[in-house]
Amino acid sequence: MTVRGIPFVVSAPSGTGKTTVCRALVASDPLLELSVSHTTRAKRSGEREGVHYHFVSAAEFRRLASEGAFLEYAEYAGNLYGTSYAAIEAPLARGRDLLLEVDVQGALQLRERRRDARLVFLLPPSLDELERRLRSRGTDAPEAVERRLALVRRELEAVTAFDYAVVNEAVERTVEALREIVAAERAGDTARVQAAFGRAGVASRLAGVLPI
Repeated sequence: MTVRGIPFVVSAPSGTGKTTVCRALVASDPLLELSVSHTTRAKRSGEREGVHYHFVSAAEFRRLASEGAFLEYAEYAGNLYGTSYAAIEAPLARGRDLLLEVDVQGALQLRERRRDARLVFLLPPSLDELERRLRSRGTDAPEAVERRLALVRRELEAVTAFDYAVVNEAVERTVEALREIVAAERAGDTARVQAAFGRAGVASRLAGVLPI
């Protein structure tokens, strides 16, 4: 009998680098698939339909939501994002582990609805660094950046609901930390990664990089 896969959920404030980290992690692990979410936001340069997101209109998104197609969905910075049941059930049933890159609201919904999910919160090195990253990427208008920054403190309140928290100072080190977490969860032996990245140390890591 095929053993079901494990859903891993990675969330972070916008600008923390979760997309880069998630794609690097999946590229390094042939047993891990990336779940493709739906969104109403505009496609960015280099993004492809069905690879980065399923890009849909607001009307289509709301139709899918009304039909119960989404396991989780949320509005973030004026756009809708959601993970469909179809996107995760097939890979998990095949025994594939799945990586879901979702916003904090979506992760909290998954916490309630999927008790088998392992949640990882990515922290930026500092608020100043987060602001620099948001402004330097040039994908949002200044007022949109301000709205995103205003959300950060509210999002940080949710970090204690996550199983792990990792500071994303350098992509390579962050990916290695996530690889350690994934390997430990697969093996059912998480004592070491819990000591390094688990809930018991979240408060101190948060206070160290993002005083609130």
